[in-house]
Amino acid sequence: MSKVSVIGAGSWGTALAILLEKNGHEVTLWSHREEEAKELAKSREHKSKLPGVQIPERIEITGNLESALQAKDVLVFAVPSVAVRSTAKKVAPYVKKGQLIVNVAKGIEETTLMTLTDIIEEEIPGAKGCVLSGPSHAEEVSRGLPTTCVVGAKDKETAEFLQNVFMSPVFRVYISPDILGIELGGALKNVIALAAGTADGLGYGDNTKAALITRGITEIARLGIAMGAKADTFYGLSGIGDLIVTCASKHSRNRKAGYLMGQGRSMQQAMDEVNMVVEGVYSAKAGLALSQKYKVEMPIIEQVNKVLFEGKAPAAAVKELMVRDKKIESWDSTWTME
Repeated sequence: MSKVSVIGAGSWGTALAILLEKNGHEVTLWSHREEEAKELAKSREHKSKLPGVQIPERIEITGNLESALQAKDVLVFAVPSVAVRSTAKKVAPYVKKGQLIVNVAKGIEETTLMTLTDIIEEEIPGAKGCVLSGPSHAEEVSRGLPTTCVVGAKDKETAEFLQNVFMSPVFRVYISPDILGIELGGALKNVIALAAGTADGLGYGDNTKAALITRGITEIARLGIAMGAKADTFYGLSGIGDLIVTCASKHSRNRKAGYLMGQGRSMQQAMDEVNMVVEGVYSAKAGLALSQKYKVEMPIIEQVNKVLFEGKAPAAAVKELMVRDKKIESWDSTWTME
């Protein structure tokens, strides 16, 4: 049994707290809002995010950060990507050197282009930053529906320890040393999901979505390889696996926001209607900046940025993608003379 604190009581943090408690761990769930912590502790249900899902009584729910961080084997960072740095600053004074911190948010910081694990290690010197990612909507994990994820860590011993912490009969966990690839896949798939949702909103079909998923993972992998990540990572759970579920699922807030924009809403109207953090909006600019920094062509992400921030009509963005210069499908393919 491990002592685990989940930092962030949104849908994903709550779902993971439930999973970890069922795995036999001593779990604390922290909310940054004292009133939310009190309500969750009283009702044992996240009525707005996970209606009908009971939070076990054994999970301690608190709004006191210092007490939530004391003597924990593992901290799980489950705050929105835009809040990772500010939360890490608050956490830093209370954690010991070598503290194991697992980031489960998905994003890239727009101003620095840093991954979230790198941010955590920068703000909490001496912490051991790791990542958990994959096709794992909170709505399904909280109800015990089977899924698989991957843990990324810098050393195998830590990865195997976390594999044992999270793994259950309904939550299979693989391990990988490629933290960078896992984080890039998790962040940029949200941008592609915005495009897929927009295509749905425009009334396009399954062929369109399949094309966006396939070419989307190609863009992400091309960038990741240029940055030093491993190609195989992007064709695994945190790459194509997470991309498929985020582009197709009714639970996907990014797909839903894109759908609303395809229906004619502005970016802000779509975000307001979704009423949850739409991570792809925050990762889009970072993805474009990385593509420019590493001189990698990412036409889908480029067009998503134009729709989000330049007022480009979604249908016009799709047309521009379709009439681009003719290309070879695989960038490392060549013909040999017979």
